[in-house]
Amino acid sequence: MLDRFLLQGPEDARFTILLAHGAGAPMDSASMTAAAEALADVGFRVIRFEFAYMAARRSGIRKPPPRAETLNPEYEAAIAALGARGPLIIGGKSMGGRVASMVADDLHDKGKIAGLLCLGYPFHPPGQPGKLRTGHLKRLATPALICQGTRDEFGTRDEVPGYDLSDRIEILWLEDGDHDLKPRKKISGFSTADHLATVAKTAKAWAERMPA
Repeated sequence: MLDRFLLQGPEDARFTILLAHGAGAPMDSASMTAAAEALADVGFRVIRFEFAYMAARRSGIRKPPPRAETLNPEYEAAIAALGARGPLIIGGKSMGGRVASMVADDLHDKGKIAGLLCLGYPFHPPGQPGKLRTGHLKRLATPALICQGTRDEFGTRDEVPGYDLSDRIEILWLEDGDHDLKPRKKISGFSTADHLATVAKTAKAWAERMPA
């Protein structure tokens, strides 16, 4: 597991963020790297890891992503292997954030994590708005920040406010952002870098509001 970590940001950071990748792209994809860099730039220690099926692709063994819930033990193993000092925030991009959200409450109850950060949460499969993946989010007790593009096909700004979500969840809407939080600059006036800077600034303020 340790050889699958990518580390960025100051070693003496107050908060560490552990991020898992989405279903189809690795931990060093352009979008994951850009997000990690933005978070590190505001003072977070950011650590990325890969689930085994994705790591196997680096050896030429292509495996499809398994059902998200079957990855829960791998996420918990990554936390144990990391052994972070100080407050730990878990999360990830898309599926990675969903897996983190499923293990969060048990870990939070045990004092092992401080919060949950999701970058583009997959509220439903694209084109299937009735197939919600929000059951556990109704009762989530862990402080959570979801950063979501307003036109994310996995959950838009028109759809998500109608969901029954825990009041522990804060949502940052990024204008015209897609599932990678990428906007169309000519339409929105924003760049991806602009949105990631907003994510980082908002995440920092959110983390600093957490109970010590």
